Parts: sequence; structure tokens; C-alpha cells
Amino acid sequence: MSNIIPSEKRSIITFVLLAGLIGSGLLFTSFIRSADDAFFLCSTASAKSRAVAAAADYSATPIQLQAIVHYATSTITPQQNIDEISISFNVLKELAPANFLVFGLGLDSLMWASLNPRGKTIFLEEDLEWFQKVTKDSPFLRAHHVRYRTQLQEADKLMRSYKTEPSCFPAKSYLRGNERCKLALTGLPDEFYDTEWDLIMLDAPKGYFAEAPGRMAAIYSAAVMARNRKKPGVTHVFLHDVNRRVEKTFAEEFLCAKYRVHAAGRLWHFAIPPVAANATIDGGDYRFC
Repeated sequence: MSNIIPSEKRSIITFVLLAGLIGSGLLFTSFIRSADDAFFLCSTASAKSRAVAAAADYSATPIQLQAIVHYATSTITPQQNIDEISISFNVLKELAPANFLVFGLGLDSLMWASLNPRGKTIFLEEDLEWFQKVTKDSPFLRAHHVRYRTQLQEADKLMRSYKTEPSCFPAKSYLRGNERCKLALTGLPDEFYDTEWDLIMLDAPKGYFAEAPGRMAAIYSAAVMARNRKKPGVTHVFLHDVNRRVEKTFAEEFLCAKYRVHAAGRLWHFAIPPVAANATIDGGDYRFC
């Protein structure tokens, strides 16, 4: 989904992208200055040379420059507003380069990819026609066309039935090949399962008509991936359109209010810790929260 919006909001989006580059530039400058101090204090040429080489690695990437030009000149900008975007942007500033999984391709995809320079940003899109259009216009985006097993009209049934299906329970939860749990995302590309994601953006699939896939499985699967994380740190999950009943209900069931750390507009931000390796989990308990 996209919005046609006035030039002043285009300027805000462009500012976000420029801020990312400027912030990186300040980081590089600080890094070099620190190396200068080490250089003079320790009288070693190697410290300075390593700093210069590292700073070169942080030069603007082509996708960042293209994003700035695109959003500065386009009349079509991302669906999320500046307050919503800023929540994800602040996390990306701290973690990038990161592993960033985005449900949905859209007119904001170029922005998300550019805000994670040198990281892995993958997009999943269920609408084949839209997938072909976006990837034709932006062939450098890493995107996959995917299919979902659910429909929005099944949301209430799925909420009830998972509580009696042990393969959905948190103690046994897994995704790849989990055909018994209809909320588990199966049949996706290998890198979806093989990557530990630092950030997950849930802004798709469609969830505004009965036959649409809905976001039930995406929300459940994000919770499973976050709980099963092996790397240190939390998994940041961003859910858009929480004004809608299904998104809100499934977020409260699987992402957990106790892990919600920010909210703005129609977006909730969760920071979900992994389940400790030595944690005792009741294998017969369906509850995630």
C-alpha cells in the first residue's frame, strides 16, 4: 500500500535517510579521531591505517544514495508515518549491519534496505503481480515470492485450534516442515529458516478482506523465531496495523504485552528475549505469554 502525500512529508522521509548517512559519518569521524589519539600515544602506524580502512568501509552504499534521490523526487512515499518509521530506524542505527526480515514489498522497501547498509535485508511478498512490479523497478532488492496457508476468515478458528495442537505449543515450536501447526510458516526459502533475524517487520501479508492470508501465521512465526534465537540479545519485532482486531489479538497472544517496548500510531515494537537453554517449560502448556 502506498500514499500520495505532499512535498513536506517527502522531505521528512529524505531527512531520515540523510540522518542515517550523517550519523554514520559522525561515527566514522569519531573512529578516526580515536585512532589518531592511539596513533600519537602509541606511535604505531598500524592503528591509523586500520582506522582509515574501516572508515572506507562505511562510505555510502549505492542503495543509500539511490534511496535519497528516489524519495526526494517521488510523490509516493512509505505507508508508515515518520513516528512509526523512527522506531525501527532507531533500532537499525544501533544494530546495523543486521539481519532484517520484512514481510511485504512496497514503496518503502528501498528505504528499509538503505537503512541497513551492509546487512542482510530480505523481503517476503505474497502478491505475485506486485512482487514482479517492485522487483522489476528495484532489481537489487533481495525478495522472495511466498505463499501462505491461511485466510483472514480463519483467524478465530486458528486461535482456538492451536491450543489443542501440541506441535504449536511453545515447548515444541518449530517452523520448517511443521505441517501440523497451521500457524507455522512452511515451504519458505531456506534463508528464512537458516538466518537468525535481529529485526522482523510485520507489515504484510494482506489482512483487510476475508480471503486474504492475514498476518496470523506471520505473527506466530515471528514469536517462534524470537524464542528460538541462539545468538545473544533480543529479537526486535515491529507489527504494523495494530488498529485491526486480528493483528492486535494475535500480538497479545504470541508477542506478549510484557515485551512491548514502544508504540506509535498503528505500530507496536516488541523486544523478545530467547528462551534460556536451561529454562523449564511445561510441554503441555500452549501459552506463549
